[in-house]
Amino acid sequence: MTTKTQFATTPRRLPPGVFGRVLAFLSRGYDRHLQRLDLSELTDEQLDDIGVSRRDAESEVARPFWR
Repeated sequence: MTTKTQFATTPRRLPPGVFGRVLAFLSRGYDRHLQRLDLSELTDEQLDDIGVSRRDAESEVARPFWR
């Protein structure tokens, strides 16, 4: 009788596409981070031009990258 044994040292394979989805998620998060940094550097006049209050801008800047 032959049985297939999986040892603890056997690497697990990720399902296809998982790496690409993780990479896309991190890429979008980094892009959001950069945009929020730019937003944090705008003056009150520039924020007024785009219709965003200082309070709204600060709230957006404080959000984590994954949101």
